[in-house]
Amino acid sequence: MEEDKTLRKMAEAFKELASSLGQFPDGEEARLELGPFSQACSLVSPLFRCLGIAFKFAELDYVAKVNNLVETSKSISAVPVMMDDDVKSDCVRRAGSHTRNLLRVKRGIDMVKVLFEHIVSSEGNSLKDPASKAYAQVFAPYHGWAIRKAVAAGMYALPTKAQLLNKLNEDEMSARIQMQSYIASVAPIIKYIDHLFISRGLGIDW
Repeated sequence: MEEDKTLRKMAEAFKELASSLGQFPDGEEARLELGPFSQACSLVSPLFRCLGIAFKFAELDYVAKVNNLVETSKSISAVPVMMDDDVKSDCVRRAGSHTRNLLRVKRGIDMVKVLFEHIVSSEGNSLKDPASKAYAQVFAPYHGWAIRKAVAAGMYALPTKAQLLNKLNEDEMSARIQMQSYIASVAPIIKYIDHLFISRGLGIDW
């Protein structure tokens, strides 16, 4: 059923966001709307769920932080405004701050991007190698030993690629198209968010 096409929803939502960023003149900081951004990120949550126990911690953490951004979007219109409010309040790195949550959510959508890149470029039916590489590249540097060990153990319980595509209601060809579309569309969003952090002297490695 079309309404159950998780990958298509993800790809289309981030494509619209990427298009909105391109409407700002050169030299002017783009204002990514927080509402559409947080809603697009919420569409990624089912994918974490489909990956099973290996990404259970990531799923719970991601969903909680996306929900915070969705709630925040009711009172704050744009991502840069939200960050500047936290900077003024000197609470950027405080647990639970909107800006801290944004950084964690950005890593979530980046992990999915890297996972898709490895799935698209690999042969075979196992997701262990693509998922392990994506986790190691994006999440592992920020997780403690206990979480990394639990994730490593959970990798053996990952669904196969065929099982994942079945859960997502996709076949091999349609999944490849939507994954490539998501990769292309989410890349400028990730780059934009990283720039917001770096241009404000906040860094992204924390």
